[in-house]
Amino acid sequence: MQTASDVDLTTRATTVLRRLVGRDDADFRDGQLEAVLAIVERRQRVLVVQRTGWGKSAVYFVSTVLRREEGSGPTVIVSPLLALMRDQIAAAQRAGIRAVTMNSANAQEWGEVSAALARDEVDVLLVSPERLNNPRFRDEQLPDLARRCGLLVVDEAHCVSDWGHDFRPDYRRIRDLLQTLPAGTPVLATTATANARVVTDVVEQLGVGGHDVLTLRGGLARDSLRLGVMRQTSPEQRLAWLLAHLDELPGSGIIYALTVSGAEDVAAALRDAGHEVRAYTGRTDPADREQLEAMLRDNRVKALVATSALGMGFDKPDLGFVLHLGAPSSPVAYYQQVGRAGRATERADVLLLPGPEDKEVWAYFASASMPRQEQADAVLRALAESNRALSTAALETIVDIRRTRLELLLKVLDVDGAVQRVSGGWTSTGQPWTYDAERYERVAQARVREQELMVAYERTDGCRMAFLQESLDDDSAAACGRCDGCAGPWFPTEVPDTAVTTARGRLERAGVELEPRAQWPTGMDRLGVPVKGRIPAEESMQPGYAVARLTDLGWGQRLRELLRSPDAPVDPALLRACVPILRDWGWQERPVAVAAVPSRTRPQLVESFGQGLAQMGRLEWLGPLQLVDGGPVGEAGGNSAFRLANVWERLGLDVQQHRAVSGLTGPVLLVDDLASSRWTLTVAAQVLRRAGAPGVLPFVLALEA
Repeated sequence: MQTASDVDLTTRATTVLRRLVGRDDADFRDGQLEAVLAIVERRQRVLVVQRTGWGKSAVYFVSTVLRREEGSGPTVIVSPLLALMRDQIAAAQRAGIRAVTMNSANAQEWGEVSAALARDEVDVLLVSPERLNNPRFRDEQLPDLARRCGLLVVDEAHCVSDWGHDFRPDYRRIRDLLQTLPAGTPVLATTATANARVVTDVVEQLGVGGHDVLTLRGGLARDSLRLGVMRQTSPEQRLAWLLAHLDELPGSGIIYALTVSGAEDVAAALRDAGHEVRAYTGRTDPADREQLEAMLRDNRVKALVATSALGMGFDKPDLGFVLHLGAPSSPVAYYQQVGRAGRATERADVLLLPGPEDKEVWAYFASASMPRQEQADAVLRALAESNRALSTAALETIVDIRRTRLELLLKVLDVDGAVQRVSGGWTSTGQPWTYDAERYERVAQARVREQELMVAYERTDGCRMAFLQESLDDDSAAACGRCDGCAGPWFPTEVPDTAVTTARGRLERAGVELEPRAQWPTGMDRLGVPVKGRIPAEESMQPGYAVARLTDLGWGQRLRELLRSPDAPVDPALLRACVPILRDWGWQERPVAVAAVPSRTRPQLVESFGQGLAQMGRLEWLGPLQLVDGGPVGEAGGNSAFRLANVWERLGLDVQQHRAVSGLTGPVLLVDDLASSRWTLTVAAQVLRRAGAPGVLPFVLALEA
C-alpha cells in the first residue's frame, strides 16, 4: 500500500521520467517505480535483474534527479565500457542531467571534472571499475565522492561475480567501496544477464555490512527476437551464407566472431563482395570505435563484424539483427549479446552459425581467465623481496607469466588485499593470501557446464527463447512461438553455388603479414641478456609472412590440425598455397637462400617446408640452424622477457653454414612452423645477420594470434 509520501514521490518521479524520454504520456514499466521508491524514499540497496531494453537507466536517472532535488551529492555510476558511458552521458544530457566521466580516454579532462565536482556542478559521474584503483583517482577523488555520493550505481552488476560469464576482478573493489559509504546511501545494481548463482553472489556482496538487499527480477523473454541456429556448417558454408543472404536481413546489425582475426577476415571478405560492413574488435582504436558505433547507429553500414568488444553498452534500439559466426561459451553470454537487437522494433532476427572450432576457443579463454597458484606465489614472492614498487614490465623479468595473464593476476591479488597498486607499479601489502583452489575449481566446473548448455542450445528442438530463459533461471519461461524450434526455420537454408565458390576462394587464400620485433623487452639484464632499447637495424629481420593465423577461418583450422598431428613431411598442397604468397611478397630484394629454425618437436615438417620452398624458388638450402648447449630452454607460452632469455645465444651456425651465409648476395628466407612471441625468429635472424646475411625474411606456417 502506497503512503502519502509515496504518492507525492510517484507524481514527481513520473514528471521526471516524461522529461527524460520526451513524451507527455510516458509511464513507468512494471518494477521501475518500485525501484525508484526503494532508492529515493527508503534509501535501500536494490538489485534489478531485467531484460535488455527494459529501462534500467531510467531508474537511476530518475532517482538521480529526485535525490539531487533533495540536496544530495552526485550519483556515481560504475560502468564497464566507454561505449556505455558515451550513450549514458548523451541520454542524461538530453534530460538536462549534467553527466561527466573519468576514464582512461579523457585523462586530460580530469582537472576540469574535479573542479566541477568541487563546485557541485555534476549530477552524474561515470567511472570504470578500473578507475577505482587508479592511485590518483583513489587518493584524490574517491574518499570525497564516497562521502558525498547521493546514489551509487553498479551497472552490468553480473561482472561482480566470478560465477558470471564476464567477471572482471576490478568489480570486486566495489565491495570495498560499499563499506565506505555513509549510512543511508542508496545503492542500485543492474544487470540483464544473471542466473540464480550470480544473483546470490551479487546480493551477498551488495549486502556487505549487514544491509538488506531488495531484488527485483522480471521475465527475460524478448518478444521481438526471432531465434535460430544453422547446425553443422563448415567455415566456407557460414561465410557463403553471409555473402548470399546478409542483405536480406532487416535493417542493420551486428555479426559476432569469436576472435579478432575472425572478425577482421570476415569483414574483409564481405567488403570485397560489395557489402558495407566494418570490423570492430579489441584492437580497434578508441576514436575509431566511436565513429564505427555512430555509423551503425545511423545505418551507414549494414553491419559491424565484431568481437565481444562491442557488447554491453552499445545502444541502438532499432538494431535489426544479430548473427554469430561461432558460439559464445554460455547461454548467458549469448543472451547478453543478442539482447542488443530488437529493443524498439517489432521483429529482429537472431541467428547462430556454430563452428567446430568453438570449443577450442572456449578452452583458451577459460584457461587465461583463472589464476594459477604457482604463478600467484611467484608474484607475491617477487614483490615481497623487492625494496621498491615493481612495474608490470619489471615483474615480467622476474616471473614467467604472459602480460595479459599477469595483469589479470595482479588485479585478483589486489582486490584480495595481497598487493597494492601505487605510483610506479605494484607493492606487497604483507597481508597473507591463500589460493582458494576449491572455489576456482567450482568456478571452472560451472563454466564447463555452461559450455555444455551452449551445445545443448544449438542442438535443442524445443523453444530457443525458453531455453535461454531457463538458463538464466527465469521461472516465467514459455514457448515463444517464433523461433525455428517453435515455427520451423525462418531463415534461408540454401546457399548458391556461386557464393560457396567465392567463400572457398577467400578461405583458401593464404598469407598474413608477420611484423618484426622492433624493441628488446625492458630489464633484460636481470635475466643475463645484455640488450635494451631498439633492435639494431643491421641485426633485425624484415617484415615477413605466415600462411595463416591459427584462429583464421580457412587455413587456420587446417594448420591447427597439422600442428596437433604427429611429425611428418609437409603436405604438397600446403607448399602450393605458399606460391602466391611468395609471388606477391613485394620484397625489395629477392631471397637467395633458405634456412630453418631448428625444431625438436616437428623437425620433418620444418625441414621439408624449407627444402620445398628452396626447390620451388631455386634457392640455396642452408639447412636448420644449430642448437647451442642443448638449444632453447623453458616451456612455451611464457612472457616476452623469458621467451627471449630462453633462446638467447642458443642458436648458431656450423662452419659450413657460416661460410655459406657470409658469401650470400641477397636475403635469407627463414622458415619455422609456428610464430608466437617471435623471439626465436628474432634471435635466429640476429645470428644470420651477424654472419653476414644481407637480410632475413621470416616465413612461417602459422601465427599463434
